[in-house]
Amino acid sequence: MLCFMSPALLITRLERFAEALPTVAACVNETDARWKPPSGNFSILEVIRHLIDEEREDFRARLRMTLERAPEWPKIDPPAWVAARRYHEQDFGASIGEFVRERTTSIAWLRCLGDPARVDWTIAYQHPTVGPVTAATLLASWAAHDALHLRQIAKRLHELAARDGAPNTTGYAGEWTA
Repeated sequence: MLCFMSPALLITRLERFAEALPTVAACVNETDARWKPPSGNFSILEVIRHLIDEEREDFRARLRMTLERAPEWPKIDPPAWVAARRYHEQDFGASIGEFVRERTTSIAWLRCLGDPARVDWTIAYQHPTVGPVTAATLLASWAAHDALHLRQIAKRLHELAARDGAPNTTGYAGEWTA
């Protein structure tokens, strides 16, 4: 069975994530948005700051450059951005608004490409370490990236429930298996 990419569905999913993220983020206050689990993983605020930078400097920029057949992508360093850009010190509410504005810009740009079925999603950038990266791969990965970080935020919410419910357990809710 052959499957064909549905760029229109992916773009719609990207658009709807900009609506979903503020709703999910509203589950926490500014203090809890900065809370880091004992594992040291990202706080919810850091996840949102990461999404902003990836929106501007990775997915939208690199997809545009790929479609325009740019010879080289600019270098990015998302792990270094966390400290260098002081993610943890940023305003939580303003960060949510900034993400929504950036995503709105991305959606407007994607819509300006015209009918998604007519875009040549097979155009590829020759990445020096991973090989060819097609525009289709970037678009699908962009939507998947949202889902990965939504899962990460859900994990923080699960951990906050355990923290705030202590000394009681959260086992009755079920085990976190994702």
